[in-house]
Amino acid sequence: MHLRNLKMGTRKRTKLGLALEQSAKEILAHVKGESRLPIRRIVLPNQVDVKRIRIKAGMSQSEFERAFCINPRTLQEWEKGRRKTDATTSA
Repeated sequence: MHLRNLKMGTRKRTKLGLALEQSAKEILAHVKGESRLPIRRIVLPNQVDVKRIRIKAGMSQSEFERAFCINPRTLQEWEKGRRKTDATTSA
């Protein structure tokens, strides 16, 4: 079925669809300079204690590795402090 074959207004619009449409309108207005969107700042810590996070989550090393697709050697290096997490793993 092609989009041009759909009759507008014959399909029920979902809450999610309406929210996405509204968000797209807000982004477009922002890009055109017609409105300003709120700014959020996220501050990441310089150091991440991976072992503390893993233990607090109640996970073994193997569970943590599988859950987050982390190489076992990398996790061991992080936990022993021989290697530090980078921005992609800290976010």
